Amino acid sequence: MPTRSARTAWNGSLETGSGQVELTSSGVGTYDVSFPKRAADDAGGTTSPEELIAAAHSACYAMQFSALIAEAGGTPQSLEVTADVSLGPDKDNGGFKLTGITLHVTGEVEGLDAAGFEKAAQDAKASCPVSKALTGVEITLDASLEG
Repeated sequence: MPTRSARTAWNGSLETGSGQVELTSSGVGTYDVSFPKRAADDAGGTTSPEELIAAAHSACYAMQFSALIAEAGGTPQSLEVTADVSLGPDKDNGGFKLTGITLHVTGEVEGLDAAGFEKAAQDAKASCPVSKALTGVEITLDASLEG
C-alpha cells in the first residue's frame, strides 16, 4: 500500500507565526495555517490540523461505510459524511488536545433496513483506519437512513 505525504513550512513563533501546508502526494494545493486562526471561531481563510483530520476522517469513513453496506447486502446510492473535530485545552497535561470527533452520516441505501444501516454505520466507525488511528479521542456517530 502507498505512503502519502504532506509538508509544512512554518515561520515565526506560535503566537505570531504562520505557515503553509502542502498536500505533496496529490499536488492539489497549499494551504495557509496560523495558530491564532486555528484557535479562533472564524478560520479566516486558513486551514488547521483539525480541519485536515476532519477531511481525512470523513473520506475514510465514507469509504469504509460503503464497503460494509455492500458486505451486509446493501447498495449505497449516496452517503453524505461530515466530521466535526474539536480542539480544547488539555487540563491534565497542559497545552491543547483533540477533545472529540462527531461523525454525521446520512445515506440512501437499497437493500438494508434502518437496523442494518445503523449496524454498518457503527462497524465503519470502529473499523475505519482513521478512526483506529484516533483511538485516544472520543468519536461519536449520528447516522440516519433516508428514504
